[in-house]
Amino acid sequence: MSFFKTFRGRLLLILALLIVATLGVQYYLNYLTQQENIELRDAQAQALVAGIALGTTGLTSPEERVVDLINRPDQTFLDDASKEKIIDIIIIDDEWRVSDSLNEDYFPTLGDDGKLVYKMLSELTDLPPLMEGGRLGDDLRNFPNKKTAANKNSDNEAHAVPIETTSKGRWYVMVLLRNDKSEAARRAARSLLVTLAVLSMTTLITFFLVWRFTRPIANLSDAARRVADGDLCVRVPDEHRQDEMGQLAQRFNEMTAELEKSKELEAQLQQAEKSAVIGRLGSAIAHEIRNPLNYINLTLDHLRSKFAPEEPEKRETFEKLTSQLKAEVARINQQISDFLNYSRPAKADLKPTDVRTVIDDSLRIIEAQASENGIKVGVVEHENVPKILGDPEFLRSVFNNLMINAVQAMEKSGGRLNIKITPDENQSFVRIEIADTGNGIPEENLSKIFEPYFSTKETGTGLGLAIVQKIVDIHHGTIEVESKMGEGTRFTVRLLKEKF
Repeated sequence: MSFFKTFRGRLLLILALLIVATLGVQYYLNYLTQQENIELRDAQAQALVAGIALGTTGLTSPEERVVDLINRPDQTFLDDASKEKIIDIIIIDDEWRVSDSLNEDYFPTLGDDGKLVYKMLSELTDLPPLMEGGRLGDDLRNFPNKKTAANKNSDNEAHAVPIETTSKGRWYVMVLLRNDKSEAARRAARSLLVTLAVLSMTTLITFFLVWRFTRPIANLSDAARRVADGDLCVRVPDEHRQDEMGQLAQRFNEMTAELEKSKELEAQLQQAEKSAVIGRLGSAIAHEIRNPLNYINLTLDHLRSKFAPEEPEKRETFEKLTSQLKAEVARINQQISDFLNYSRPAKADLKPTDVRTVIDDSLRIIEAQASENGIKVGVVEHENVPKILGDPEFLRSVFNNLMINAVQAMEKSGGRLNIKITPDENQSFVRIEIADTGNGIPEENLSKIFEPYFSTKETGTGLGLAIVQKIVDIHHGTIEVESKMGEGTRFTVRLLKEKF
């Protein structure tokens, strides 16, 4: 396997790319900011040189003011960029008098005596601080307006240059420039924002990659926990990856599949062992049970033929009772057969059947016991309930088991057994509800009651509800159970209706 197809290789490659990309963007931003700052300094220097040149020209051309020089059509001192940067150009003589300026308010004026009145430099209190006071040399000590760049209150700057003339002595050209602090700050902020954006994106990508590469580990950990809890159906969804995590997921899934097969095989072996034991036990006692049952059956036939009462009313009652006894004998024989043949597939004779008739037959079985224990039985059948497709004998075993269990759940406290027969919401089925007001089934047992040999009764075999489930499955139906402790239990059986 190639190194860059491995989990480690991919992670290292992606992290290296992120580092290179981050450093590259940062280098580019620094380079761009540096170039822009150089351009700003060059433009500032160009404006300063132009301003000094204009001031020097105005100094040597007293017939023209600096503002006239700027406004001349043929002026070559300033370009548009420099014009925007220059705030003022002030000409100062050696007595600190302002002789010329771009600001008309600073111009000399005629006094009442006809003499020129000059603005003094010290009167110009709103000037920005000097940026290059060192150029003034010793003059700086006497300079009336020597605010320095340490003054943070101004966004602009002033530059003063001494000019020595042969005729007029020492003069000063002061150039006031707009400072590009705000522009520099804006560009620095832009660089910072871009850097933060890159770092944020890198962080998000890193978090995504961490999640992306740790998710298989989390999935594997969760799957291992579920396996430890007994869930062998769990599978890790990352087995198609082409790296170590994919291989690990594939091996894990293979392991759980083998464990699941082993568990199923073990369950089948245990079931087979139980069936074998029960089968041998049933075979041993079946003969002992069936012989007395056959004798009872023959005796009932003899009683019906030899000792039936002559009176019609008594004879009817006698026939009814002996018929019920013979039916019970037949039912017991059938249960023995079900018990012995549980492990073998059953064959049902499915035909149109009136489910109410089957339920009435089952009710006769529990009628006496229910009456004795003060249990009220109610049957509600909706109109137009269709026939079902079923085997009456098999279905009788289903309802016998459910009703007997219901009566036994209420035999100590009495209660009510409610049976409801309705067409199901799914028009292909008939719905039969058998509900009692007994003690209920503990929640932890609800998932086990249909398992073979599971029973909470001391004398039960645990096959009753297992046989019920099997018969319902043979009829392609469903059975559900709801129960609350202290309130009762409801079984809902859905059986396919007759097809026309």
